[in-house]
Amino acid sequence: MMPFPKIHDLYIGRVVLGSVLLTWAVLIGLDATISGMLNEMSDVGTGNYDFLAALTNVAYSLPRRAYVLFPTSAVIGALLGLGQLAASSELTVLRALGLSRRRISLSVVLSLVVLTASMVIAGETVAPWAQRRADTLKAAAKSKDVIVAQYSGLWAREGDVFLNAQTGQERSENGRQWIELNDVRLFELGKDGRLASITHAGSAEHREGEWILRKVERTRFEPKTAVRTTVAEERWASQLDIAALAASARDIWRPRYLTAGQLKDGIEYRERNGLDSSEFQEHYWGRWFYPVNVLVLCLLAIPFAFGSLRSGGMGKRLFLGIVFSLGFWLVQTQFVRLAGVFKFDYRIAYMIPALVMVGLSIWLFKRRSS
Repeated sequence: MMPFPKIHDLYIGRVVLGSVLLTWAVLIGLDATISGMLNEMSDVGTGNYDFLAALTNVAYSLPRRAYVLFPTSAVIGALLGLGQLAASSELTVLRALGLSRRRISLSVVLSLVVLTASMVIAGETVAPWAQRRADTLKAAAKSKDVIVAQYSGLWAREGDVFLNAQTGQERSENGRQWIELNDVRLFELGKDGRLASITHAGSAEHREGEWILRKVERTRFEPKTAVRTTVAEERWASQLDIAALAASARDIWRPRYLTAGQLKDGIEYRERNGLDSSEFQEHYWGRWFYPVNVLVLCLLAIPFAFGSLRSGGMGKRLFLGIVFSLGFWLVQTQFVRLAGVFKFDYRIAYMIPALVMVGLSIWLFKRRSS
């Protein structure tokens, strides 16, 4: 029985992995510099957030950037690696030795399986941990206020009042910025430590130095009764640290930075409490389909590399392969958004484009072999 992997598997794998790693390093460097460091520089000078803290923040984000950019790097690197073999006629030699296109493609995919597996593990361990460290470092440097948040949203305390908001964001319009919290609950304690009132507001906006609560329902607990009142809008006198709330609103509600286990817990929590869990489900199933997407993308791109064996035009074929493969992400993104709008299963949204692309890849293989 012949050993596996065979020597040509190791040779093809070495060339492809070299191209993938080089492409990966370039993309991570560009992303960290352009979308990382330049963005962080705008926050330097806020509180104790200095250049060194910004640099540390970007360094902590590198595992997350590596995870996100790996599929693109795998496609481009695989095409470049095969292009290198085609340019030196080594692919022609391998074909002359009896290796089919599918066998060569299998060597490429097997070499990428190792990196894909390492990225899946990193996406569940190092990347979320490092990103959390980056967010914590930034929030701590910009504000000393303590705000605790988990899947139940954001929590803040001011005296005897505890605030809980399910979602929130910084908004801007016509050059004016404000913070908006949604699905807000205020728990007020009396002097004896007992619950005095619960206030629910559909939203809370902080504009021009004051809070405005909308769609307010308040239940006040008297010694023997509970009195419920509703108002459309009211002002809330509070001195909460708005900068800290804004920073947390940006950093906390990002399910894409959670692990699959945390996403599952978040889905269960929200479903138990009748809250919308679609964003958590989107990212949860995206984690499961991540390795499938990487391998499908590479399978889809490989037929374009083989075209250079007889007709030349490698640069054009590389470009088409990269564009065609990256188009897969666009199609899948649209399916995922449709799943969010029309409320169908996210597994279907991720699976349909992958199956279509696998069928398209098989068709391309047969077409170029004929």
